[in-house]
Amino acid sequence: MTRHGHRQRGAALLTAMIIVVLIVTLASSMVWQQWRAVQVEVAERARTQSAWILSGALDWARLILREDARGTVDHLGEPWAVPLAEARLSTFLAADANNTDDGPEAFLSGSITDAHSRYNVTNLVDRAKGIVDPREFAAFERLCQNLGVDASVTTLIANGLRDALAPAGSGTGNAPLLPESVAQLSWLGVDAASLELLAPYIVILPKVTEVNVNTASAEVLVAVIKGNDHATAERLLQVRQRTPFEDMAKFEAQVASLKPLTARLSVKSEFFEVRGRLRLADRVLEESSLVQRNGRQVDVLRRERVASREDTPPAN
Repeated sequence: MTRHGHRQRGAALLTAMIIVVLIVTLASSMVWQQWRAVQVEVAERARTQSAWILSGALDWARLILREDARGTVDHLGEPWAVPLAEARLSTFLAADANNTDDGPEAFLSGSITDAHSRYNVTNLVDRAKGIVDPREFAAFERLCQNLGVDASVTTLIANGLRDALAPAGSGTGNAPLLPESVAQLSWLGVDAASLELLAPYIVILPKVTEVNVNTASAEVLVAVIKGNDHATAERLLQVRQRTPFEDMAKFEAQVASLKPLTARLSVKSEFFEVRGRLRLADRVLEESSLVQRNGRQVDVLRRERVASREDTPPAN
């Protein structure tokens, strides 16, 4: 074979190799794009499924609260106060276990919390006068002291909410945004350590509310009732555990030495927090909702994703 023929054969072989490399590259790219599209579709489907499931759980909680509205008192012995332990979702969808094999491996849990069991910091501001309510400030100050929160935080929150709630044109310069959740109190300059201490005992609601003496913790009862102490508060918790207070007269009879009661107290609740947790395959989705009950009408005021993360099994 001539040198020219060898060159042509070498060029043809090189061309073939280049074509093969191009084909492999294009094929790999197509496979990767297809894999990526599948993963995106799977993630989107999981997200949609999770959203629908948690929406259903929220609707179920609203139904429970709607039925509970038939009563005149809210207390911790009612069905809404019993947390839902983690259960496989298929147990809710079908009575026949043989029909659930094709369903997603999803587990649902959740709880309903009375928002009136905590101190509502919105009470700190007298909106009509545009000032911090001294009676409410004293109650909040007692709560912070009992929790070991620095006194400066009490003033910081009270003044920040007063400025945030001030009407337009009131002359308040650089008014902060109005927080809608306890975590957002950081907007007012509250440090993370103080928020962690306060979070289990305070709430931010859209209007002034009472503390429910049937659901409030001992810490909150000590704060909102002047002269109250932890021993008396613990006794009140034991009394209501046996027999919830049917009205404020029954409660006042238990704290006769502390009257007159000037705090905003009640045995009925209007706002509730609904928390749902969904474990779907290797993902965990948590959601928190604030609902308002007006008669038998239950409206969702706020709904937020608490967490969305990979589910990591515990180490052996």
